Amino acid sequence: MNLTRRPLITAMLGLSCAIGPLSLAVAHADDREKLTANGVQALHQLEASDPRAARLGKRARAVLVFPSVVKAGFVFGGETGNGVLLVGDRAQGFYNMSGGSWGLQLGAQDFSYALFFMTPGSLHYLHESKGFAAGTLPSLVIVNKGAAADVDTTTAMHDVYAFPFNQKGLMANLTLEGTKITPIHPK
Repeated sequence: MNLTRRPLITAMLGLSCAIGPLSLAVAHADDREKLTANGVQALHQLEASDPRAARLGKRARAVLVFPSVVKAGFVFGGETGNGVLLVGDRAQGFYNMSGGSWGLQLGAQDFSYALFFMTPGSLHYLHESKGFAAGTLPSLVIVNKGAAADVDTTTAMHDVYAFPFNQKGLMANLTLEGTKITPIHPK
């Protein structure tokens, strides 16, 4: 093999490995009833396993739950998943999370994400935006499982709290950096 072409072939292979599985999830929104049921189940599972999420859930205006987000990468990476905005256990809207990245990365992972919207302003921003990058939210905190900081009703002062959970597979960096969340409109 010509060694000068090896980096290009490696990059192309990485891109196809990262984007190939993701293209299946972006094309269509899951059946809304099934997505809602999976979202409610994932949220209850998170709240049962993490007392911080349970406390925030009682005060949140709404919770945007992505029951399954697929992330894969080999130099180039991507992630995607569909989610449901829940007020109580009732669906109030459907959204897609997608993003891409480039850099030193290798692996694949399936995980869940829950975003707790704590303020009327943050929920208004979600409804009014036609799609937003996660970094543009007024005040977002990602709460990792191993984080030492406790979140309770007296310290919860941010607009949105994001919880990654149910990780399966190996992939580093479960952040919302470079991620765009867009509404899925009824067809």
